[in-house]
Amino acid sequence: MVQIGYALMSEQTPPRELVDHAATAERIGFDYAVISDHYFPWIEEMGHSPYCWSVLGAAAQVTERLPLMTYVTCPIMRYHPAVVAQKAATMGVLSRGRFTLGLGSGENLNEHVIGQGWPSIDTRHRMFAEAVQIIRELFSGDYVTRQGEFYDVDSAKLYDLPEEPVPIGIAAAGGRSAEIAAEHGDLLVVNDPMPDVVKQFNAAGGQGRPVYGQLPIAYDTDPDAAEQRAHELWRWAAAGGWKVMAELPGPVNFAAAAGTVRPEDVARSVPCGDDVDAVVQGVRKFADSGYTHVALVQIGHDQQQPFFDWAEKELLPALRNL
Repeated sequence: MVQIGYALMSEQTPPRELVDHAATAERIGFDYAVISDHYFPWIEEMGHSPYCWSVLGAAAQVTERLPLMTYVTCPIMRYHPAVVAQKAATMGVLSRGRFTLGLGSGENLNEHVIGQGWPSIDTRHRMFAEAVQIIRELFSGDYVTRQGEFYDVDSAKLYDLPEEPVPIGIAAAGGRSAEIAAEHGDLLVVNDPMPDVVKQFNAAGGQGRPVYGQLPIAYDTDPDAAEQRAHELWRWAAAGGWKVMAELPGPVNFAAAAGTVRPEDVARSVPCGDDVDAVVQGVRKFADSGYTHVALVQIGHDQQQPFFDWAEKELLPALRNL
């Protein structure tokens, strides 16, 4: 059975409401929750971007069983990997073992703010692999000292660790990142149904590990209103794929890249309205591609409570039959 998660979309929601949404997601029966870790929203219309680690700490206190996960954190620039390890270990303790550290090699959108430029993808892959190794070493509880190609660590040690090491998920979108995920990760994160990436992950040694994906939807009893909202807030996702998205530096750039995207273009990949079967079929594409977990993203801050009501009464029961 595919596990169904709820995405705490920090780019469109104020921080206090994100905490409330985590509690609601647990109450109505979602299997887990993920949260994005951004400095900027994708486009200005989304309007928010709180510090996800503060939200996670609060969410851990208002939930009891709901697993929590970053989706995903970049440990190569904005955060030093030693700091990421400390944050993740603390979350493991606060959540009583319910936290998973999802990691990725990042986007220019969020990392350029520290003023050190944006490396090439090959360099980012090397930085990322080294960062994950440092995090793993610190999770052991031992002192870590190393001088690496990109990072130095001087006598670092974590004093507050959960009973079991925090699992690490690694995001991938192609062959090289799938190999890194298989070598260093406990699970794979791939946003869209990409069976080739899952196969590459399995072939590189990841067979049998969980695979996480994410399905955006726009719930509304008025399908036309849902489609218009999805276009307003989610058109950036149809702006050219990850090779473009990872390089753009700001919300205005995403808006420009999506200038020719039409509402019907977004609706091809985003179920819009209140058709349960459309969401079930969307999740089925992930399941058929080898995914074990799929988180739902409700597009539109003003429709969160109606979405929760619909999910509890109609959507989640239908998805349990997959």
